[in-house]
Amino acid sequence: MTNQDLFCRTGKALMLGAMLLSPLIATANDAKIPDTEWQLHGNDVGEQRHSALTQINRDNIEELGLQWSFDLYTRRGVEATPLMVNETLYVSGSWSMVYALDARTGKLRWFYDPKVPRSFLAKGCCDAVNRGVAYSDGRVFIGTYDGRLVALDADNGDVLWDVQTTDREQSYTITGAPRLAGDYVVIGNGGAELGVRGYVTAYDSKTGEQAWRFYTVPGNPGEGLESAALKEAAKTWTGQWWEWGGGGTVWDSMVYDPELNLLYIGVGNGSPWNAELRSPEGGDNLFLASIVALNASTGEYVWHYQTTPKETWDYTATQHIMLADLTIKGESRKVLMQAPKNGFFYVLDRKTGELLSADAYTPMTWASGVDLATGRPIETDTARVFDGKNISLPGNAGGHNWPPMSYSPDTGLVYLPTMNTPIAFLAPTREEDRTPSSGYWNVGFDRMANVPPDIPDLNAMYDSAVTGQLVGWDPIAGKAVWASEMGRFAGGGVLSTAGGLVFQGSGFAKLRAMDATNGKVLWSFDTQTLAAAAPISYSLDGEQYIAAAVGFGGGAGAEAGAVTHHWEIPNLSRVLVFKLGGSAELPPIPEDDRSLASQPAIVTASSEVVDHGRMVYQRHCSYCHGDGMRTAGLTPDLRHSNAMVHDNWKAIVLEGQRSGLGMVGFKQFINAGDAEAIRQYTLYEAGRLYDQQQNAKQENKQAKASASAE
Repeated sequence: MTNQDLFCRTGKALMLGAMLLSPLIATANDAKIPDTEWQLHGNDVGEQRHSALTQINRDNIEELGLQWSFDLYTRRGVEATPLMVNETLYVSGSWSMVYALDARTGKLRWFYDPKVPRSFLAKGCCDAVNRGVAYSDGRVFIGTYDGRLVALDADNGDVLWDVQTTDREQSYTITGAPRLAGDYVVIGNGGAELGVRGYVTAYDSKTGEQAWRFYTVPGNPGEGLESAALKEAAKTWTGQWWEWGGGGTVWDSMVYDPELNLLYIGVGNGSPWNAELRSPEGGDNLFLASIVALNASTGEYVWHYQTTPKETWDYTATQHIMLADLTIKGESRKVLMQAPKNGFFYVLDRKTGELLSADAYTPMTWASGVDLATGRPIETDTARVFDGKNISLPGNAGGHNWPPMSYSPDTGLVYLPTMNTPIAFLAPTREEDRTPSSGYWNVGFDRMANVPPDIPDLNAMYDSAVTGQLVGWDPIAGKAVWASEMGRFAGGGVLSTAGGLVFQGSGFAKLRAMDATNGKVLWSFDTQTLAAAAPISYSLDGEQYIAAAVGFGGGAGAEAGAVTHHWEIPNLSRVLVFKLGGSAELPPIPEDDRSLASQPAIVTASSEVVDHGRMVYQRHCSYCHGDGMRTAGLTPDLRHSNAMVHDNWKAIVLEGQRSGLGMVGFKQFINAGDAEAIRQYTLYEAGRLYDQQQNAKQENKQAKASASAE
């Protein structure tokens, strides 16, 4: 059977399914529906993120309206999947704060602040976000940004136990949601870009006592390796990788199969990204960029599949892992599905790890396919050409990042948020980039390849190059059945429902509902800010609700400031809850005038010093303050620095005068001359911004005058 024949048959099956589903939806809409909770991170144990509720459906979606909203207490990124248990909505916000809200009204029942030191902001990659809590037997579990796992009383928010899961002296953070595995609660961590070694840890959910720990990459063999699996993994590494940390953090996806008693973890990138530095004589570097199955009771290794051997592009396998039962070639298979950053959609036998299929879901330049016999990608000749000109697709942001996908058993489709994010990597040109620097960013590439060009408006350039789509993906046929229109790359996580709908936040500050069979947009709501987290659905008193946590930030707002600066999306951290007939309204968006109040001080240094400042800035400062100083507002836009900042510039940049706010000192990497060069570059960019804003005001004034004359 050809792919075309399979596509046609799939399309006919979907149309027939939609016809059969319509009367069922109508019948369910007329009947009173039972109370339905959302107790697990992905709703069911397979994390399919599909709701069986049908009261809200294709026929009445236009009646969906806002029922209530709740403003969170911070103004950073929001990426959490809420839970709804016992008529209470549990949602985490930035800085790992937890809010317990009445699921009917939004009234605050209790609030927990773990009081994470703000200095930890510099220890993380992509904002002080949190992706959700876990719930079990009257306990709510939260992983905190400073590396703790905390159990709270679900009724009142009291702390039941609090354990430190990381070394606070190293750059470990936690942004992922804990997962439940039998009697244990399991948590990973992040920090690969800053030189740490990844692991996951299981704790007794009642007492907080550690049950087991699994390291994802080997440490120093001279100090002993923790397991037989790591002894085998060490054979795939060369050089002195442990001095770099190794990486392999499990910063997001985990899922537990209670029938097989297996915990599946998605392992991240290496530390550093550049494989030539961490493993100079080659090797696959297990278990980087791998899906690893562990015995949930003991933490012992069972099997693994590596998506990207010798990973070097930040192609993590930490993206959403989903379990399902699929009929493949006439045989029912228990499968695991994942669309990691590298651009391939994988279907594995979850008992054995056998690769069943691997198909490209997004354009790519690094590989032409996957050899199903060996399971290895077929790399292109230019895959590892890092000259600052060769384009890598996907870029380090991936073809799919952390926003979760969903799977509908009604349509047989996976709803996958994809991205097109090209990037040019440049091999290191300085000795500093070839040297481990634990606690500070060092990915082993030269950031100068990512400096935006000096053009007035980057909006058109970036919006055309960096795009995203929602794809209705057939995991059996290995191809897209439909794809939404191209949009901005920051498409949010997905919820599918038995009402024939798919809900997703778009990069244009909208929450949308689409027809699950063809992707047609049926409903849209202006969220006023980015809706990156996946929505959920629950029902109470015979009414179905859709809930979403929203708020601009995360990697889109922190690391990708060059792209997001032109979006003019504010951070309005909120919980939004909808139902049929809802009539609540959001308050007006606060005015956000980013124009410079007065002309900046003039540059007093030579063009050579300014160019040097651009280089030092891009290599050390751009991770937080944006490529070319195009920041999204979560971290200070240095072009707006006032006289007080300039007067204390060296104390801030070198000595860490504002480390309590997350701005650490860099005196071990740069000297006073470098710091002054950065300041001069800041003045140069501030002057360019001021001129652009003045020109824009003049053009607007002329346009208004012309319109008035007409």
